[in-house]
Amino acid sequence: MSKLPKKNQFLDVSDYGRPVAKVIAQSLKNTLFTPIHVTIAFIFSGLIAITSMLHHFYWAAAFFLILKSILDAADGELARIKNTPSYTGRYLDSVADIILNLFIFLGIWHITNGSLLFTIIAFCGLQLQGTLYNYYYVILRNKYHGDTTSRIFETETPQALNGEKQRHVNLLFSIYKICYGLFDKIIYQLDPKAVEVKKLPNWFMTAVSSFGLGFQLLLISVMLVLNLEPYIIPFFIGYSFFIFVFIVIRRMLIP
Repeated sequence: MSKLPKKNQFLDVSDYGRPVAKVIAQSLKNTLFTPIHVTIAFIFSGLIAITSMLHHFYWAAAFFLILKSILDAADGELARIKNTPSYTGRYLDSVADIILNLFIFLGIWHITNGSLLFTIIAFCGLQLQGTLYNYYYVILRNKYHGDTTSRIFETETPQALNGEKQRHVNLLFSIYKICYGLFDKIIYQLDPKAVEVKKLPNWFMTAVSSFGLGFQLLLISVMLVLNLEPYIIPFFIGYSFFIFVFIVIRRMLIP
């Protein structure tokens, strides 16, 4: 199952793990495993990747980073297959992502003896990249009646869905706002009229999907196994320039 109706789908370069994720989700369809269990599994995969990286086991780190991306897709797939969408899972997924991203970059800083300031700048750049992609993607999903667990404007605590507890939603939404609130506000201020566009073309969404977390982790994995770890932080700082490029393209060519 997809987050978008078939006719509105685009080539998402960050979603390379989706085929395997679908197999995993189908295999768990009739079991007691829930999407939350899969989310916990991707958290462990991310932690193993970070530990491997700190010990210079870069091939292992790359494997578990990519596995993390696959499992990150599988939890949503399982939720759609079992028809058990939840805000608990949606916010747990996002909070886990940003915490793991921070520790991945701190791990890179540690193994490269680089600048902590540049590391934080790169991390913020990575998050802004992902926020821009998610902003456009959620607009698209809401416009074409795709998966709507993610909202364009995360300003108010949502009402818990069937099968989840409101206090869990309240807690995770509060943590989400702390982690993502500033990034969301920055991207919205840079392109507030994106919500009014009639259509976000497939070619544009494919280009912006290079900001998706799956593709970002793939780039980190490749650079690790090629022993290019000192260049990861500078790369993500430089790649953040394309945030402005994509926004200018959207504003000028996609009214």
